[in-house]
Amino acid sequence: MAVSSAGSGENDAHVPVVRVICGPTGAGKTRLAMHLAMQEPISVVSADSRQLYRRFDIGTAKPTAAERQAVPHHGIDVLDPTERASAAWWADRADAWIREILAAGRTPVVVGGTGLYLRALFGVLFDEPPLDAERRAALQRELDAYDTATLRRWVETLDPARATLGRTQLLRAAEIALLTGRRVSELHRERARAPRWRARYLVVDPNEALAAMIEARASAMVHGGWREEVRGLMHDVPDDAPAWNASGYRAIRRLERGELTVEDALHRVIIETRQYAKRQRTWFRNQLASDDVTRLDPRDAAWEAQALAWWHA
Repeated sequence: MAVSSAGSGENDAHVPVVRVICGPTGAGKTRLAMHLAMQEPISVVSADSRQLYRRFDIGTAKPTAAERQAVPHHGIDVLDPTERASAAWWADRADAWIREILAAGRTPVVVGGTGLYLRALFGVLFDEPPLDAERRAALQRELDAYDTATLRRWVETLDPARATLGRTQLLRAAEIALLTGRRVSELHRERARAPRWRARYLVVDPNEALAAMIEARASAMVHGGWREEVRGLMHDVPDDAPAWNASGYRAIRRLERGELTVEDALHRVIIETRQYAKRQRTWFRNQLASDDVTRLDPRDAAWEAQALAWWHA
């Protein structure tokens, strides 16, 4: 199963609504969710591709143990560092978590900034053709060796409509085209199915203040145990494990190898994180349906009232 867009475009009344708190990294999404949890019996479904991985804790800004004890969380620490997770895989599990939460009499809230995951859960679905597992694994190993620019050139030939997308989508477009002879863009048109849920988005973004917030958080992480975490992970997590792709981890690993100074590593983490936040902002600006979106600056003096108004709308 895969997905073609961030929303159905139909806003069908019969499709159940799920609240989503999203926004760029470091914007304060977890803080806001925890505040709402003081008012409502919520359970959180994490939509953060980095927080899936066990033991990668500090650099992915996972909710603290106290926060997770106070509010049930799903989608955190569910994969080993060497495992891979597609957006479709996450969406299937998020769908099950949401149903489980509702059955328990609580309110699900999806919290996170991975746009592909949100699109996979709330977008129009299509039935994806089955892929041979062995051939797919062999192709993934080959494609992983190419940089994004090279992948983009491949997809410009294989499926031009997908060539402007990000690396994950480029990889998927290449896989399906090479293994099935069909284009993802064609499958979207031919095999579309209605979405499972309809989202009401609260986009949390402190705007120009985010850069300084990212810098402060990165410094706190580097001096608050991140180096020790990475040092332990380097003993038994392979260099090519997908979990290392989380923002900043490669820089801290180079720091621990003596290839960077603390100042250089921190600078790289800050730059990489700001670039990631910029990509997230672009996605939220361009992909979310305007009639389902409320935007909130967490520095606004009335942020609590605005968040509650969104909740009860």
